[in-house]
Amino acid sequence: MISYQWTSALIGLAIAGTIFYLVRRNHLHGPFAVWWLLVSVAVILISLMPSMVDYIAALLGIAYPPILPVFIGMGLILIKMLTMDLERSRQERRIRRLTQRLAILEAQLPQKQPPSVPAQKPEHPEED
Repeated sequence: MISYQWTSALIGLAIAGTIFYLVRRNHLHGPFAVWWLLVSVAVILISLMPSMVDYIAALLGIAYPPILPVFIGMGLILIKMLTMDLERSRQERRIRRLTQRLAILEAQLPQKQPPSVPAQKPEHPEED
């Protein structure tokens, strides 16, 4: 029977493998991949050395050690959400500025009249 430690380690390795695959296929860019690789390393470390969680929890004065990874995970999720919002705000600001520049450039172009297209008569008029 596989213990929870090996199962967790396999999950961490699967996360790392998936991240490397996505980076290689250019579906995930480097800065975003770093977060996920850190998550996979953390999962692997915690799964292979569960006593490390107990030790760190004791140092921090946490009475129930299993809550430490949950607490750290929630904190990292909040940090990730904040960085995503910052990146989205930066992208929206950049898009707005590019749209304004495009509008200025279009306004500076000389106004050309579109070429008039003569009305074409159908080759075979429908007969009644």
